[in-house]
Amino acid sequence: MNPRQHALDILALTDPTAKAREARALFATLDLGALDTEAVLTPASPLPGRPPRPRLVAALDVPKRSPFTLEGRAALLHSVTHIELNAIDLALDAAWRFTGMPCAYYRDWLLVASEEALHFTLLREHLQTLGFDYGDFAAHDGLWAMTQRTAHCITARMALVPRTLEARGLDATPPMQAKLRKAGDLRAVEILGVILRDEVGHVAIGNHWYRWLCARDGLDPVALYPVLAERHGAPRPRAPFNIEARRAAGFTADEIAALGGNA
Repeated sequence: MNPRQHALDILALTDPTAKAREARALFATLDLGALDTEAVLTPASPLPGRPPRPRLVAALDVPKRSPFTLEGRAALLHSVTHIELNAIDLALDAAWRFTGMPCAYYRDWLLVASEEALHFTLLREHLQTLGFDYGDFAAHDGLWAMTQRTAHCITARMALVPRTLEARGLDATPPMQAKLRKAGDLRAVEILGVILRDEVGHVAIGNHWYRWLCARDGLDPVALYPVLAERHGAPRPRAPFNIEARRAAGFTADEIAALGGNA
């Protein structure tokens, strides 16, 4: 089977355990010889496949809880677990939706899907040790909403999903680790360390393909970014920024300097 079709089929799965398992298996057995980069694929069901829970609400309606209570800590970890499940969807969508890219593009995004699946699994297993499970708290749909807004422009997708929404995770993770360490949850701190390490690579993949697309089309990636961000309603980056992680993910000195205007 064309790996892009396989990615689309996995994206449509509603069982998150099956989706994570199949995303990892797809990359582990990836056959680029079967890859058809030009095939125009059509979803057979609404995307992405969703479990009946969690209940999805507006971002501002997700309750804020203290991480220094058991339920509050579980709610915080649940929010990250939900982000990681959405991240599987984002990577699979990047792999099936866009045609005509180099084989390395599809391999990169299937690698991302596999690593996000591991993150989801680690977080869900830890959540279960706390007496909770994925679906027990309300969650929001902001990540997938940006995926929909950039469905017809691969350059906007690369600019605004990995380089904007996922890059926010680079900034948010160390403060979250500090709170969880203070709360005594060292296993959660450890899992977030794995996620941060891998997310640097994921954002780097977004940076690479964004710049590749800009070079192909004769566009200035730094000048184009704010145009795309405004056109598609991307959130503004907010301080504090994890400058070290952003550098490691391939942001240039000019791009990091531009963050200063949003501090």
